[in-house]
Amino acid sequence: MEEKKSILSYAKETIELQASSIKNLYKLLTKDFEKAVNLINKTKGRVVVSGIGKSAIIAQKIVATLNSTGTPSIFMHAADAIHGDLGLIQKNDIIICISKSGNTPEIKALVPFIKKTYNKLIAITGETKSYLSEKSDIVISSYVDAEACPNNLAPTTSTTAQLVIGDAIAVCLVKLRGFSSNDFAKYHPGGNLGKKLFLNVEDLMDSKKLPKVDVSDMMKDVIIEISNKMLGITTVLDKDKIVGVIADGDLRRQLLKSQDISKVKASDIMSKNPKIVSKNILATKALSIMKINKISQLVVAEKGKYIGILHIQSIIKEGII
Repeated sequence: MEEKKSILSYAKETIELQASSIKNLYKLLTKDFEKAVNLINKTKGRVVVSGIGKSAIIAQKIVATLNSTGTPSIFMHAADAIHGDLGLIQKNDIIICISKSGNTPEIKALVPFIKKTYNKLIAITGETKSYLSEKSDIVISSYVDAEACPNNLAPTTSTTAQLVIGDAIAVCLVKLRGFSSNDFAKYHPGGNLGKKLFLNVEDLMDSKKLPKVDVSDMMKDVIIEISNKMLGITTVLDKDKIVGVIADGDLRRQLLKSQDISKVKASDIMSKNPKIVSKNILATKALSIMKINKISQLVVAEKGKYIGILHIQSIIKEGII
């Protein structure tokens, strides 16, 4: 039991230390951060992010975040850059170099070659008086008092700080550009996230079975139609106009009232004013309507014409819930 408490204690100390360091970044922000964001926002090129060691891993994540939020970006490993990868840099690109010390041999070897390309260089570093800082056009401080590592050696808090700065840059660019959820969807077509942003009712509705009965049809006909179409519901039509729906629950409630169904018509048991949605609304919006109204199916219609049924199971199968 004591061992578990000790582990939890170490974990909490680590989180508290990192949280404190990240909060301190707020005080370190200067006009250089604003200059960096404006520079990236106006560029016609890409953002090339580079680093070495753990900073290189952070650089890759920042590249992924920028790309997914509409800023074309590419990763360039600081060590590989001086062995051919400098060819990645194009005329209008902006370079972000990430380094805790700003004085590593690879960074010192790389920076002079970047300067020869005349591309703007942004430094994210914990040392604002380092070699990298002195040679960069813009310097953003990622200083932390100490690493979470007990020996103050393994990059932990410092890499978290770098990551947070990268996220802050990306978020500021999103704000400046008015990057919407629809824009975000363009870059995330896959997985459950993409489904939430892209899938419409039309993609999930059943347009082949189309359960329907006439207002004058008897309850026996209603039961047969619901059973045959297996969607747990049927629309009730007056000619071609949707005037109601009958779900499994409506049938059960009617049977509880009276077991004599020989004279019961569809119009007697239907729920009037059913929830009808367009085929073009997002499946997530349709799901919200279902939840609010505590129903499992929605009627889909266009210009008053009945075209399908959306069942909650279809949404569940796609992993949207």
